[in-house]
Amino acid sequence: MLQVARLAPKQLGESRDLVAGFFRSCLNPDGGFRNRTGESDLYYTVFGLEGLIALQEPVPTDRVTPYLRRFDRLAQLDLVHLACLARCWVAVSRDLSVIPVRDILERVELHRAGDGGYALAAGADRGNAYASFLALGAYEDLQSPLPGADRLLAALAGLRAHDGGFSNVPGDTHGITTVTAAAVAAMRSLGAATDTYLGMWLLDRCHSSGGFFAGPDAPVPDLLSTATALHALSSLHVPLGGIREACLDFVDSLWTNRGAFFGTWADDEADCEYTYYALLALGHLSLESA
Repeated sequence: MLQVARLAPKQLGESRDLVAGFFRSCLNPDGGFRNRTGESDLYYTVFGLEGLIALQEPVPTDRVTPYLRRFDRLAQLDLVHLACLARCWVAVSRDLSVIPVRDILERVELHRAGDGGYALAAGADRGNAYASFLALGAYEDLQSPLPGADRLLAALAGLRAHDGGFSNVPGDTHGITTVTAAAVAAMRSLGAATDTYLGMWLLDRCHSSGGFFAGPDAPVPDLLSTATALHALSSLHVPLGGIREACLDFVDSLWTNRGAFFGTWADDEADCEYTYYALLALGHLSLESA
C-alpha cells in the first residue's frame, strides 16, 4: 500500500505541502499521533508515519521511538494494536534487533482461531478476514514467515458470502467491501488464486458519481471503502480507467483546506487515517489513464 501511496503527489500537485503539514500537525508532544479526541494512539500513529513516508517527508524517529518503547507490556494490547506496533516500529527503524519481534508475534499467535484464521479476541473458534489481514501484515512487517498459511486460506474461503464477496461472519448474505478487499490482499500475498468475479463484485460497489459503498445498506460511499477497493482491484489487475475520473472527483469532494480529507460526505472532522487513505486512492488513480 505504501508504495502506491507514494504516487499520490502526482495528483495533489501544489496541495502536497498542505497535506504534509497536516500530518505533522497530528504529532503530539509525546511522540504519538493524535486520534479524533486528540490523544496519542498507536492506530493513528501508523497512518501519521506512513503518510509522511508516502510524501517523502522526514520521519520524526527521535520523537516517535520513545513513544513506542512505552508499549513494553504487550499483554495489554489487542490484535489491532499489536499489528500497529509492529508497523510503527518498522517505520522508524530498519534494524529488527531493536524491535521485540518474537514477543509481538507470540502475542499475535494467541489470536489464532480454531479454524486456522485469526480473530480479534484470543481463543475464538472462528477467525475473520480483518483480523487475519492484520496478523499477516504483522508477520510481513517483521519479516517472519506466517505459520499455517494453508489453514488461514481455508478459513478465509469459509467467509465467502452468498453474493460472492467476503464477510467477517460465515454464511452472510452480503459481502462487505473492506472485508473483501482484506481477503483479496491476504490471498494475493499468500500466493492463492483469486477468481475474476471478485473484481466484478468490487466494481459493482462503485457509486455512479465515484467512490465505493461499504455495503448494500450504506447511504453514501466512503474513503476507506474506496481506497481499499481500488487497492484490491489493482492487485486483481482490473483496469480502473472507466471509474478513474469519477473516483478522483469523489476524493476531491472530501478535501479540506487544512490539507486533510474527510472520510465521507457526512463527516465533519478530518484525521490522519482518512488522509492516508486519500493518498492510497490517489496513488492508484494516478496509475490509470482515463
